[in-house]
Amino acid sequence: MKRRTLLAASAAGLAACGRDEAPAFTSRWVGAGPERGHRLREKSGALPAPAVRRRTGALVLGGGIAGLSALRALVRAGHHDAQLLELEDEAGGNSRGHVLRGRPCPVGAHYLPLPGPQARGVSEWLHEIGLLRHELGRTVPDERHLCHSPQERLFMAGAWQDGLLPSAEGRPATLAQYRAFGQRVGHLQRSLGFAVPSHRAPWTAGHAALDAETFATWLAREGLGDERLLAHLDYACRDDYGAGLATVSAWAGIHYFASRHGFHAPGDEAEAPDAVFTWPEGNAWLVRQLAAPHAARIHTGRTVWRVDEGRHGVEVTAWNDATQQAESWSAPQVVVALPLFVAARVVVSPLPALAKAVAATRYAPWLVTNLHLDGPVLDRPGAPPSWDNVAYAPAGSTSALGYVDATHQSLVPLRDGTLLTAYHALPESQRAQLLGESAGRWAQRVVADLAATLHPDLPRRVRQADLMRHGHAMRIPAPGTRGDPALAALRQARGRLRFAHADLAGYSVFEEAFEAGVEAGGVPNT
Repeated sequence: MKRRTLLAASAAGLAACGRDEAPAFTSRWVGAGPERGHRLREKSGALPAPAVRRRTGALVLGGGIAGLSALRALVRAGHHDAQLLELEDEAGGNSRGHVLRGRPCPVGAHYLPLPGPQARGVSEWLHEIGLLRHELGRTVPDERHLCHSPQERLFMAGAWQDGLLPSAEGRPATLAQYRAFGQRVGHLQRSLGFAVPSHRAPWTAGHAALDAETFATWLAREGLGDERLLAHLDYACRDDYGAGLATVSAWAGIHYFASRHGFHAPGDEAEAPDAVFTWPEGNAWLVRQLAAPHAARIHTGRTVWRVDEGRHGVEVTAWNDATQQAESWSAPQVVVALPLFVAARVVVSPLPALAKAVAATRYAPWLVTNLHLDGPVLDRPGAPPSWDNVAYAPAGSTSALGYVDATHQSLVPLRDGTLLTAYHALPESQRAQLLGESAGRWAQRVVADLAATLHPDLPRRVRQADLMRHGHAMRIPAPGTRGDPALAALRQARGRLRFAHADLAGYSVFEEAFEAGVEAGGVPNT
């Protein structure tokens, strides 16, 4: 299982660099701004009387992957007048894209692994849009959309190595620990079972025990303490969950590997990187395929203000940012595809499970920075430039980890330079700083951080930096999250309000969001 997002770097390292120097490049915030969402946090009193009233057969609130999937499912189930309301001016949530100097790049999630057997809805849809096909009894991906080689490399000890697992060459103790961890993952994979989406694997006492403690605690008890192993596991957790192995649960740490193809030490048969779909604009390519057939049903620029479930239907009040007017929408069925902390603010008289789930929810803020360079940066010895370029850092380190080459998948060379995309997962304590400080200051920190760890000549190459803030990018699967019965209750709710969001899985990935939308929206119109 490879990265959905990149670079979980510590905010302490970012905050310390480049504070006083004026940047030699232009920078700006792009994508979603926090103002619309913060209306809900700061709202007082009622909206003006609705200027528009609409009735529809089914309504989806939220245009991320879960919401778009739910809309598709509703239409397929017979709700041909289903509609969707989205806060921002563009649907896609954490999978949106951007264009910098005429070239596409991601501002959120940037790849999708080949789906496993339990992600049935995702697999069906990928067949529908042509990314998968049946051939001689096998499922075959369209290789034009798979990540080009070389796929990934790691910078350590002054040189680049192939792959992201730190080398164990000349380190027999490290290799022994890699093999020991791989054996434990394999044993748990066989004895307990793991899947994506996670709720399609049975939940047992063994899973609950893993969910009750941190990954770091479990590793220490198992005698797994090699620094290179811990560095890799910490990176994997911060990359997929927004927090390191001292914060996420042991269930989350094991799930990262056991829900896919396990953990393989050097020399094992399955050592090659897993195949992933990716595009220059990241998962925004998938968003276009999902949203385009339903473009007329998607209403952007709507801040959902109130969701009131009644005996005969659901009344939704929203603010239209373009017309500066309140709107009233009514439907017999509403899919709430919003982050749980937002749903709790807008749903009137919510299910007790919603309040319980929100009380334990923690979110990782993310910063995504696209850097336009006037030419390639100087490279170090070793493996050649790859799609995914990561710097080695010990577990708990505060240094930056790397970047994705946004031009790696492009078949047309970028004539006027290079485009790199850097992702940083920040501590929860820095959310206010992320939202309150200028794009220029954050861009300076990002560039200085990458220059210090990977490319010293980067600062003089940068010509423009476009930054995207995700204040609540992903839910952190801390101990107790996955086994929270409130999440199961919300997923199974089948009243007029149905819930669909990756938050229900306790962590944020494409497959979890998509399958939640399929389940919430896939009920025939009766």
